[in-house]
Amino acid sequence: MNSWIHIKDGVVPSVCSLDCPDQCGLLVYKKDGKIVKIDGDPSHPVTKGSICNKVRHMGERLYDKKRLQTPLKRVGPKGEGAFEPISWDEAIDTIARHWQELIAEEGAESILPYSFYGNMGKIHSEGMDRRFFNRLGASQLQQSICSSAGKIGYSYTMGGSYGTDPEDMNETRLFIFWGINAVSTNMHQVMIAQKARKKGAKIVVIDVHKNQTGRMADWFIPILPGTDSALALGLMHILFKENLVDRDFLKEYTVGHQELETHVQSYPPQLVSEITGVPVDDIYQLARMYAETSPSMIRIGNGPQHHDNGGMIVRTISCLPALTGQWAKKGGGAVKGNGDFLSINSRALQRPELRQKPARTINMIKLAEALQQTEQPVRSLFVYCSNPAVVAPNALKVREGLEREDLFTVVHDLFLTETAKYADIVLPATSSFENRDIYTSSFHHYLHLQEPVIPPYGDSKSNADVFRLLAEAMGFDEPELKASDEELIEQAISNVDNPYFPATYMEQLKEFRFIKAKNTKDFWKNLNTPSGKIELFSKKMEHDGHPALPTHVPLAEEQNAPFLFVPGPNHNFLNSTFSNNAKHAKLEKEPQLFMNQKDAEQLGIQSGSVVRIWNERGECRMKASVGDQVLPGVVVSQGLWADNRGSEYLVNALTPDRVADMGGGAAFFSGKVHVEKAEKASGEKKQQEAGTTL
Repeated sequence: MNSWIHIKDGVVPSVCSLDCPDQCGLLVYKKDGKIVKIDGDPSHPVTKGSICNKVRHMGERLYDKKRLQTPLKRVGPKGEGAFEPISWDEAIDTIARHWQELIAEEGAESILPYSFYGNMGKIHSEGMDRRFFNRLGASQLQQSICSSAGKIGYSYTMGGSYGTDPEDMNETRLFIFWGINAVSTNMHQVMIAQKARKKGAKIVVIDVHKNQTGRMADWFIPILPGTDSALALGLMHILFKENLVDRDFLKEYTVGHQELETHVQSYPPQLVSEITGVPVDDIYQLARMYAETSPSMIRIGNGPQHHDNGGMIVRTISCLPALTGQWAKKGGGAVKGNGDFLSINSRALQRPELRQKPARTINMIKLAEALQQTEQPVRSLFVYCSNPAVVAPNALKVREGLEREDLFTVVHDLFLTETAKYADIVLPATSSFENRDIYTSSFHHYLHLQEPVIPPYGDSKSNADVFRLLAEAMGFDEPELKASDEELIEQAISNVDNPYFPATYMEQLKEFRFIKAKNTKDFWKNLNTPSGKIELFSKKMEHDGHPALPTHVPLAEEQNAPFLFVPGPNHNFLNSTFSNNAKHAKLEKEPQLFMNQKDAEQLGIQSGSVVRIWNERGECRMKASVGDQVLPGVVVSQGLWADNRGSEYLVNALTPDRVADMGGGAAFFSGKVHVEKAEKASGEKKQQEAGTTL
């Protein structure tokens, strides 16, 4: 295998590792063996040399003076961040000893790995780690915090994560960005749309917040949170009623169009308007625009699926392209995710056969609950590629659990994160630029090889190396736990049961760096649904306990609070990644709560006022931004801010840890809150303390 580590001065190829759909090709500029500049690779067929500021400034993160360089042992109370350096030998020995004792006393299920995709590389996020914890017999983690509800919902209709090829979107004439702030989270989708707009294409954005993407649109349609399925059903009502559907396509390539036509009669535009907040005239205009403009493409974002009814929302939206036959048009259709075009041989990579007996599965959404249960308690937590003290819902309860003295916690990360401050042992992690790995995009159709660009920072180690060391310390002799990164890659791309996966091998990846999935054209003619067709009516959904036809399901009833609260992403962070880096925090400035002018006037709040946002789960404070960016009854924040900017910005203290309707997904955006001017709250508290009443 090649390694670019030995090149001291020059430009070497790379790939972005962030949990982002775009998966950009990169060029890394080195001087004296260090990265001095990161730019886009113009030879990449989709990303074409453009990258976001997050990656452009990645060098400052790699060489940040706060980056960990050696293992640490806690020497103070949990949460305070008091540690002293130790050797790797001591760190690994301490972990192995604790785990051996726990396994002997309480069983291996008392140990819980907690991870997500802080690094999207297959080898270092779902390779040796899975092998190790399978062999250990630890509890299993359901990794459902991001896109699982929408993935399942979309799959009921389309059989998997398959959608429009971005390289065909130069033909698209109508882009509907539905619940996605693509300017901040999918920039190349925006660039493709803007380029098409110069040739006459239109861009429509449907969202709960007029963010950067909404401001970029030709037409922004504000919608009440969690009502997207009702809007989609209202559009279907008009399409069928006005005979704007492609009946030939429906007859040949779908199941259930007749049942759907009858069903959507129950969603007339007036009722849909009352549910969604979208005016009746706008519903008609959007339906007719969608029917008359072809090719049209719906980019389904992560936002709508983060509701109690998120899976059904995505399921419903995903039915629309079939009604107008858009899948048969080059550049038409939809994208929720394209990851299944490049699904690898996960069984060969993860080796589930190493697990000697079944173990319980804990949903990562329910971490607060898991850390507080007294029967079969979690007694050890190993956290990597995630920062649950900030990203997990019901965050104050999560932190309460992390404070347990009887919880032995290990964190493997680049920085002393909020979660790491609760750890007993902290291990320094390599960055993706220091690893060998493979990457697949959830947007475009290219498989990438990443080769090391720089040596490990300080005494840091990769995820795979850490689990090899732990396997050895635990006395595990299986050869699967000794495989090199090169061997892991070879196993992941060999014997892949996926008709779209390229017939690739290591030398080919090494030579070309990125290789496209094969035979993806007309994938919709042979889907992985029970019928092999687009399922507008799904017997599988009925079997799984859901309505067989797309249906609007109201959000769960919550406490009597007046505002629906949506804590969305911001432009310069990626979840909590970058929030602790000075450059990115300076670019983002400060968190804001966006609220409607009418609501603000009733509460005596002006733009710039500090407001208190609270519910029974917790509270946070930030400055208000008042205007028409959101509908009345809705408040929106952006970004997950590091505690070093103030723990009052912890928005996930407010979010529910309810599980969504499908896939065990999160309902981050279905919480309700109170809002008041912070000065008023402070005054009330002072008078109460003085024994008086207002």
